[in-house]
Amino acid sequence: MLELKNPLDFSEFSRVVFDNEEIKIDKATLNVITESYQFLSEFSKNKVIYGVNTGFGPMAQFRIEESDTKQLQKNLIRSHTAGSGEILSPLYVKALMLARLNTLSLGKSGIDFSVIELLQKLINLEIYPVIFEHGGVGASGDLVQLAHLALVLIGEGEVFYKSERSNTAEVFEKLHIEPVQIHIREGLALMNGTSAMTGIGLINFKYAERLLDWSIFCSAVISEIVQAYDDHYSLELNESKLHKGQRKVAEKMRNHLADSKLTRDRTEHLYGENQDQNKVFSEKVQEYYSIRCVPQILGPVYDTLKNAGKILMEEINSANDNPIVDVKTKHVYHGGNFHGDYISLEMDKMRLAVTKTSMLAERQLNYLLNSKLNDILPAFVNLSTLGLNFGMQGAQFTAVSTTAENQMLSNSMYVHSIPNNNDNQDMVSMGTNAALMTKKVIDNSFEVMAIQMATIIQALYYLDFGNKLSSKTRSKFKILNKMIAPIKEDRPLYAEIADLKDYLKENDAY
Repeated sequence: MLELKNPLDFSEFSRVVFDNEEIKIDKATLNVITESYQFLSEFSKNKVIYGVNTGFGPMAQFRIEESDTKQLQKNLIRSHTAGSGEILSPLYVKALMLARLNTLSLGKSGIDFSVIELLQKLINLEIYPVIFEHGGVGASGDLVQLAHLALVLIGEGEVFYKSERSNTAEVFEKLHIEPVQIHIREGLALMNGTSAMTGIGLINFKYAERLLDWSIFCSAVISEIVQAYDDHYSLELNESKLHKGQRKVAEKMRNHLADSKLTRDRTEHLYGENQDQNKVFSEKVQEYYSIRCVPQILGPVYDTLKNAGKILMEEINSANDNPIVDVKTKHVYHGGNFHGDYISLEMDKMRLAVTKTSMLAERQLNYLLNSKLNDILPAFVNLSTLGLNFGMQGAQFTAVSTTAENQMLSNSMYVHSIPNNNDNQDMVSMGTNAALMTKKVIDNSFEVMAIQMATIIQALYYLDFGNKLSSKTRSKFKILNKMIAPIKEDRPLYAEIADLKDYLKENDAY
């Protein structure tokens, strides 16, 4: 069981969200939250504090009678449970819940500890609120998505429990769970924040890093297939540029190909006495860019993902509520910490980087499929009769189509602000939209890479390199070869490609 303490790190986030490790709240956090709640209870008497005794948004000028303040919070929650579209899968909802629990645990929101206790219990019991993809504009936080979370915490709405969509009240009654009671501002505190975009963003980060490693893996294997010269990923060439990402990608390729007997040393083949003396060389002096420039193409992807991960972890460990309750200075500060621009921008950047990864996969795929380019493999890596059989020809259409969709989805949400809320929210981040679009692009990219991997497998069947392949290549293909047999007679490929996609998405390349 993981004891949650601030700051949360990414490995702890992963253990809870991906590995289903249970959580508990430490005593220090309990004390901080209780102190914050007690301070706000006293401080809010005879003062005007937004969301405690005022209306919300453009209606903040209306004072709310003390007798109506609890109803105010419930009205806020109920009125904003207006999401639509696809339902977020439990993995993403769990990430959202953990993100909200973590920021509320900072003691900057003045809420009763029962909110944290119930969030902890729901996560541990794997009870997930029904939350929709559409609704948040990412400015006053992810109001709509988080309203659906808050609705469940007060015992209303719907949840998924044991994979069934059920009425919250019925599940709570069955498991003897007490819903949260409204004390001061529990409704607003739950809804005012960036936890939906941040939770989704952190899962995007996990999958995008895995996708990047598989892209490096595929690039290394293709270098073996074409028997490329080894200097394009050499230490000397890549250390001559200062970008960390380029150096890291080249290093991973060197490690992968260290014992390969297929990649070639330029000194032996082009610089020595036995070099080709013909006026027109029979072999290319340099490979195509999709093979030769992998460190330069994937290096920026590496750097972009690392920066996104840093920003996401800063956000999940931040107080992104409004107003902010500060016990130390005995004051309540009004502002805009709920604004999601940091996450929106990083999701846009991540989406661009991941799209470029899918474009590289598509170009490398095309190189393998086009016999006039590679001069090594039969057209479409067809292992049977040319003209009668089709090999990977049909699958290429899917890869090209999906890559094109990624390119269109890479348009920015960060600069797509639309004012709303009677123009109170006149600049919004669209951070949750950006995170969800990135989620789609990542999933698309695994589809493209699955087709690329299927083609690489067919190429290796044809070439039959045996022990000449690097040990890292051979080790993985012992698993991958079981997922798709040689295509000697045409057959439907969609199920095998789907299996490959699932494997790539859920398993590390290195």
